[in-house]
Amino acid sequence: MVNPKLHYIHDPLCGWCYAAAPLVKAARESMEVVAHGGGMMAGPRRKAVTDAWRTFVMPHDRRIAMLSGQPFGAAYFDGLLRDHGAVFDSVPPTTGVLAAEQLASKGLDLLARLQTAHYVEGRRIADPDVLAELAAEIGIEREPFTATFASLEGAATEAHFVESHRLLQQIGGNGFPTFALEAAGRFELVPSAPYLGQPQAWRDHLATLTSARAA
Repeated sequence: MVNPKLHYIHDPLCGWCYAAAPLVKAARESMEVVAHGGGMMAGPRRKAVTDAWRTFVMPHDRRIAMLSGQPFGAAYFDGLLRDHGAVFDSVPPTTGVLAAEQLASKGLDLLARLQTAHYVEGRRIADPDVLAELAAEIGIEREPFTATFASLEGAATEAHFVESHRLLQQIGGNGFPTFALEAAGRFELVPSAPYLGQPQAWRDHLATLTSARAA
């Protein structure tokens, strides 16, 4: 029997996905987690950093911090969100995650590092040089990463977004993050909001679901 796996539809620039990062980490301790990037801020949805954008996102970020316990750094609130040369673009970091997965099965490791770099350290994670630096920090050599990143830019990343949205529609998900347990060829949505800030309870919940589906 194939072990159940957890599908995770996310975006590197999604604050609620950052809120769920401890849940992803907890799930990975006991089961396979498959990441699917959704392209939340891709193409025409890219956002240049402006004062208006900072005013819009900060209350949401404060709420995320309150509900999840996830840290937000001054370098993000008073650095990146005041950097009017920065652009929030989901495409490069998603391509980076795909490259890390293809090279070393470390896509989710890089995603976690990107989230900290963005929300705590205030770094521009849409910058390919920053992506290569962060990949190196998790043990992926710069040259292979850069080459793989280049091979996955454009059509391959766009195809990944299309497939992620197809899966989201198939399982009846709505936005990011969406989690779905796959067992015996069937998908079951697993709401994560009630478990924010409670990774042990989330792990226990997944174990109960997994046991029930395997019975």
